[in-house]
Amino acid sequence: MTKIDEEALAEAYNRALALEKSGQFDAAVAAYREVLALDPEDHGGAAVRIASMGRGETPEKAPDAYVATLFDQHAEVFEDVLVEQLGYAVPVLVRQRLQALALGPFARMLDLGCGTGLTGGTLRDMVEDITGVDLSENMVEVAHEKDLYETLYVAEAVDFLDDNDDEPFDLITATDVLPYVGALEPLFFGAADNLQTGGLFVFSSETLPAEAFAESGFVVGPHQRFAHAESYVRDRLEATGFDLVEIGDITVRLEEGEPIAGQLVVARYRGEV
Repeated sequence: MTKIDEEALAEAYNRALALEKSGQFDAAVAAYREVLALDPEDHGGAAVRIASMGRGETPEKAPDAYVATLFDQHAEVFEDVLVEQLGYAVPVLVRQRLQALALGPFARMLDLGCGTGLTGGTLRDMVEDITGVDLSENMVEVAHEKDLYETLYVAEAVDFLDDNDDEPFDLITATDVLPYVGALEPLFFGAADNLQTGGLFVFSSETLPAEAFAESGFVVGPHQRFAHAESYVRDRLEATGFDLVEIGDITVRLEEGEPIAGQLVVARYRGEV
């Protein structure tokens, strides 16, 4: 791996951020492209920042190096910031919807993007065996200390789904995963491959007003996270072998004091496409 010039990278990234914040978007994009030239793995998420300004092509997903770095840095304070300050309650909403729909208990659950264990902990009494997967090693370490999961892996979600050869699950959750994934086919096909027929796939997404999507099913929103159109989510579920059980509007979190609109989806795997 080529050694990164950390000083030059920091200078270019800080300059790009300053230009972006001042509204000089063309100059900011040029500076972010300097960042990408210095750091092709994109630990700072330059590609999604360019896309969030409406410039260049929308990436298929956030770079793995960026996601791992972002969550590694915040692992120790993650729950305090996300739950206490940003009002994140998606795991609780998942539990409420499963109970309202009289779904469960479950034998085997896969918690994609498990983070520090918020979803695993919230559903622990509804599941016999839980496997957690997260790209951030530091987040997995925090989850491990809670002793909530039978098995934990440090891995990218789609890579894990592609490589896993254990027995299928009857519940897969992906809370706060889609904001870092644009194109949904790899994730949905991977979930299908790891579910037993009739198994549930429960996930949250962020969304924006319809006009923000134009002809695309997903865009990078103003906070550098992916938003998905409901029509795109429905279409990709159908194409990958799922029947929609329920889709509902939720507030995913707060951002600068404002609610971030999203959806909570419960889908059932009907069998091979």
